Amino acid sequence: MNEILRAEDIGMSYGDNEVLRGVGLTLREGEIVGLIGASGGGKTTLFNILSGVMRPTAGRVLLRGEDVTGRPGSVSYMLQKDMLFEHMRVIDNVALPLVVAGEKKKTARERADEYFGVFGLEGTQLMYPAELSGGMRQRAALLRTYLGSHGVALLDEPFGALDTITRSKIHEWYLGVMESLDLATLFVTHDIDEAVKLSDRVLVLSGSPGRISDEVVISAGRPRPADFDLTSEFLEYKRTLTRALR
Repeated sequence: MNEILRAEDIGMSYGDNEVLRGVGLTLREGEIVGLIGASGGGKTTLFNILSGVMRPTAGRVLLRGEDVTGRPGSVSYMLQKDMLFEHMRVIDNVALPLVVAGEKKKTARERADEYFGVFGLEGTQLMYPAELSGGMRQRAALLRTYLGSHGVALLDEPFGALDTITRSKIHEWYLGVMESLDLATLFVTHDIDEAVKLSDRVLVLSGSPGRISDEVVISAGRPRPADFDLTSEFLEYKRTLTRALR
């Protein structure tokens, strides 16, 4: 897989408060990478830097070899809350990144509509967000993120607001849909089980200031069996990451 995103020697300070130091990571085409760490450890700050919303005090971000440090809009960034506009129909919510990028509304709708079946949203185009379940809202938010992604998506606890049963179902759906998309994903989670279940690699951000202290490669291929989280292999990955966080 070719490298698509690289962060080099990222540092971030707020006055005398150094939040990140020497953070480096890579993301390859089609890869799913999880990022875990303690609350307040700098994960959101790192995502703000990778997305171009914030400029670091040191280091740079490269997208396909091009320096995009401090340039918002280069990659797509999805927050935990789905951020759907309640007054807009689902099709218009999903097509919004295309319209913002300059496409005509009709063309943007047509392009977005092509993916409703892939994302399990067929039939919801003319509905409003309030008419969707929590899981369906996240699917719509993920589709919107994909359409504005340029091949890279940053997801900040994308499934954290869902109940346990819905989250388990959407995990299986997400791994399935990722097999058909050309999308590299870096996602933040506080859930070690989720990190192991979804990721090709898991990065651990720890320390003060924060830095990437560990990387665990999840060798199990995708798609993974439904009972993967009950296997001895899964439990060993979980033990390794639990030790790394401590």
